[in-house]
Amino acid sequence: MSSGWTAAEKAAMKERADELRAEKGGKKRADALADLMAKVAEMPDGERTMAERLHTLVTEAAPELEPRTWYGMPAWSKGGTVLCFFQAASKFESRYSTFGFQDVAELDDGAMWPASFALVSLGPDEEKAITGLVKRAVGDG
Repeated sequence: MSSGWTAAEKAAMKERADELRAEKGGKKRADALADLMAKVAEMPDGERTMAERLHTLVTEAAPELEPRTWYGMPAWSKGGTVLCFFQAASKFESRYSTFGFQDVAELDDGAMWPASFALVSLGPDEEKAITGLVKRAVGDG
């Protein structure tokens, strides 16, 4: 077991530091969207297609969410705090991509509930589930 950070983890932390500096400088929503789309454009074809579709689903389900990047990943925030994000499998050489929610998401369901979902593809069933989760997460579901 390694005790150090991987190169990918170090790169993600550097990206987050850059994001924080940009936010402190008053980054505009249009710039944040351009950053998100630039990160999506860097992804391999299948992940890029998935990320583009997720962006459409999230913005249609909750237009009040603000696009941004978070640790170099596409994310959407509510009131300046990340609500949900997409982590491409290639980001950390994982076997699946992840669509996840942060603790501000209103997904509470008893003493335990899922906050992160493995994604290998997006079809109508997954799109419907994601749309419902995003609406619920912002308090509309």
